[in-house]
Amino acid sequence: MFGILRPCAHSCPAVHEAWRAHLCGLCLTLRDRHGQLARTATNYDGLVLSVLAEAQSPRRSERRTAGPCPLRGFKAAEVVSSEGARLAAVVSLALAAGKIRDHAADEDGLAGRRVSGAPLRRVAASWTSAAERGGRSIGFDTAVLTDAAGRQATLEATPGLSLLELTEPTEAAAAAAFAHTATLAGMPRNIENLREAGRYFGRIAHILDAVEDLEHDRARGAYNPLVATGTSAEEARRLCDEALHGLELAVRDLELEERHLVEALLRDEARRAVRRAFTGHAAPPGVAEKAVAGVATFFTCGVYRPPWSRRRDEPWGRRCYLDGCDRMDCGTCDGGCCDCCSGDCCSGDCCSGDCCSCDCDCGCCDCGS
Repeated sequence: MFGILRPCAHSCPAVHEAWRAHLCGLCLTLRDRHGQLARTATNYDGLVLSVLAEAQSPRRSERRTAGPCPLRGFKAAEVVSSEGARLAAVVSLALAAGKIRDHAADEDGLAGRRVSGAPLRRVAASWTSAAERGGRSIGFDTAVLTDAAGRQATLEATPGLSLLELTEPTEAAAAAAFAHTATLAGMPRNIENLREAGRYFGRIAHILDAVEDLEHDRARGAYNPLVATGTSAEEARRLCDEALHGLELAVRDLELEERHLVEALLRDEARRAVRRAFTGHAAPPGVAEKAVAGVATFFTCGVYRPPWSRRRDEPWGRRCYLDGCDRMDCGTCDGGCCDCCSGDCCSGDCCSGDCCSCDCDCGCCDCGS
């Protein structure tokens, strides 16, 4: 899975549980409508479309009981089943197909291999067609996504562009997807604000992807927007901070029936994602550690870090892996990822009762402030 919106199970269990209901709903919608293999297209950011569609509707999205799943520790769960989940599935398929095509064009990984990568490229073509059919069933034209991917490739081959010119196709695609949630929810007056929110969110996601891939791309001589445009880390951070501010204002202007989860994801989690990317909060793990961490995330909700990845000088204890917060449980705090933590432990009681008693954006209160 990929994406930047990954709330921690420890900072706010209620937000994490609601987020997981949409995540599992997206996964099962992909399975039911597009086959088992399509579940691998599940991503963290696509589910925000399901969240937005539900938040605008006066009626709570339908739920269904999902059976025991190894990725939930073999527990059953109530998951979202709605048109918002179908939109999220369509966009997830289109995004995954686009990523495969990008790898093929860059001759990177399995998709880039002439013979052994052919089946994967056929999967991408199949997913593109499936996304088109799924989009038509809910009134969403996926051409905006495929056109954006085509324009992206053209822009990347054009020298002398700015970073914001390179992020424009991603912004346009995200804006169209965000805006369609208002159509699904019957809230046309939210369309323009959602377009604005989508543009800012697409900009943030694109830049963070470039930041996280920077060293890897440099090592193998691959294309990276920051290198191609000569954008410094400081300038990229400034652009992200501006986009965060714009995203927050756009979300604030939305007419929503339920704001808490939307704000937790598009305000708090987006801000944390930017901080993680630019501060190197957790050193990027290797391939093997990523695989182990992925299993740990789902089987234990991201509590334990593999023993062999522990530094020699660090104590044994719990570590949150889900959002890379690198916090340890030393016994005097809950081991969570809240930003009011300093060092390994909380600096005082940040949350008392239902609301925060300090100025922080730890996201662990239910009041939404």
